[in-house]
Amino acid sequence: MPSSFDLARRRGLAALAGAALWLVGCATPAPAVAPAPVRAALAPTGKLRVGVYPGSPSSMVVDASGRTVGVAYELGREMARRLDVPFEPVLYRRLADVVDALKAGQVDFTFTNASPARARDIDFTATLLDVELGYLAPAGGRLSSIADVDQPGVRVGVSEGSSSQATLSRQYRHAQLAPVPTLKAASEALAQGRLDVFATNKGILSELADGLPGARLLAGRWGLEHMAIGVPKGRAAGLPWLNEFALGVQRDGTLQAAIARAGLRGSVAPANP
Repeated sequence: MPSSFDLARRRGLAALAGAALWLVGCATPAPAVAPAPVRAALAPTGKLRVGVYPGSPSSMVVDASGRTVGVAYELGREMARRLDVPFEPVLYRRLADVVDALKAGQVDFTFTNASPARARDIDFTATLLDVELGYLAPAGGRLSSIADVDQPGVRVGVSEGSSSQATLSRQYRHAQLAPVPTLKAASEALAQGRLDVFATNKGILSELADGLPGARLLAGRWGLEHMAIGVPKGRAAGLPWLNEFALGVQRDGTLQAAIARAGLRGSVAPANP
């Protein structure tokens, strides 16, 4: 008959074994390397060229420690890892240039508003994140609410070639659109009083407000951007894997971690994985 010491020893070993099995079961398995046809479709040059532009947390920003972050940047890096190909960020001045490069097959991946117009030329995954669209007013600005914007003489800044420019040009009856080439130019125009407000998603607006003392976001929203991963047309062999990747980064927390590191604000109602 085993002694009380032997029984305690056996129970301890059993508990350790159970704990080890529990840890193994809870561990997230490493993603399988994508099949060769998927890599060839999604990264045809042998590397993943990720289109990004500065100043937008949904694309690419530099945090307080000097580290490059941003949802497009980080998701692209993670997809390159799971494809087992080198990650190559390709920097553009503005989002419209990224979209043009994607259409031309000069980059392989970005994360942006999946508008119906863009979907004619780009293949998108399901929406991963919704971001509110709003207005940023400079310190001492004369507008206090969204209802005040569409008036004669009001100058509304938008990024050249953006979906905001296309949408608001159809909505306004009185306000004047003033396209700007870069987000830096938008910030300067607000600071100098050449714009009454700047219109885009609230993630970008919040980033701009951080550098403009006294600037404020007008309450409410004028729309939503439906953010998704986009790849060039003609890569059908990789789309099922890409859609699984998109669902996976929602489920395993990769997307949420990238959002937090980038400081993306104004996101609402993320799509359910």
